[in-house]
Amino acid sequence: MTCEIDFAKLKGAKRLLIEAQLRPIQGERFQTTGFADLGAATYQLPDGTRMLLVESAQSMANRMEQALMGPDNKLIPELEGLPYVAAKLEGDMDTVTNSLLEAHRLNSPYIISDKDFKEAFSEKAGYQRYLPLDWRKIAAAVLHYDANALLHGVFMANLEDGRIKMPRALSAFIEARNTREVFTGGVKNNSIDPTGKMRAVDYDKDVYGNVPYQRVEFTAGEITAYFNLDLGQLRGFGLSDEAVELLIALALYKIAWFLDEGTRLRTACDLAVHEGPTVKEPSGFVLPERESLLACVQDRIKACKKLFADPPVTEVTTKVKLAKKGSDQTAEAE
Repeated sequence: MTCEIDFAKLKGAKRLLIEAQLRPIQGERFQTTGFADLGAATYQLPDGTRMLLVESAQSMANRMEQALMGPDNKLIPELEGLPYVAAKLEGDMDTVTNSLLEAHRLNSPYIISDKDFKEAFSEKAGYQRYLPLDWRKIAAAVLHYDANALLHGVFMANLEDGRIKMPRALSAFIEARNTREVFTGGVKNNSIDPTGKMRAVDYDKDVYGNVPYQRVEFTAGEITAYFNLDLGQLRGFGLSDEAVELLIALALYKIAWFLDEGTRLRTACDLAVHEGPTVKEPSGFVLPERESLLACVQDRIKACKKLFADPPVTEVTTKVKLAKKGSDQTAEAE
């Protein structure tokens, strides 16, 4: 398979906008995302149309990042050579993580607390307290250690005085139009003792007995997934053409992967593509097949090899401890 992205069609375009129409794979009901103390994010347009946020931008970013990850939580073999940082945690808990998994990517305390990595990143980014930021150097440094972070953004609050903040270049969300609530419910059954009086000696929390509950699902006239790639932001980093093309190809691959494999958002929210994906901007650009997009990414990874860390997987080791019982702190890197 060869790369079929027509990069010439993207010249001069500020954004690449893509939409896809979704629908439940069975029936009409679906379960939306929910927020603590808010519940479902329902709202109305000025004309009274009832709307619903099915999946938020932050959740969609997490889902699209899964396009790069295998079942072992490591980079898939097809994308070998793409840079990221792997952290080995030792101390009260021995485990591993990496910048592709961590919520704050390179700013994860398990990564940025490593003295050698912090110094190397700061030097490459030209980052010093009380001096102006050189965003081109910063972008080159982020690309060097984790190209993925340039797409999904990184706020390096844990680095010195915390001035590095790069917004998402790739964003997405799913919303539904003309929505109606569906009120249902159920019961958590205790087949041994519905009253909840019989309890395990060493576990006395209130989780016993039959527990009735209610739930709210929705129907919708339309469900649309929206994707926005800020091409102007990518070009503004001052990176080479090959690097910008890598980021574009990687973003498009993530979108294609999500529409192929990522639309089962929850047990009761299993969606499928009904129409599209359709490119809304720029006019005339056609989204290639997923296999072609992968070929583009692989080709540009090779072209950008000298821009990446060598080896591309930067390894750090971080000592960790568990917060004492009663502390409001979570486990943290020493």
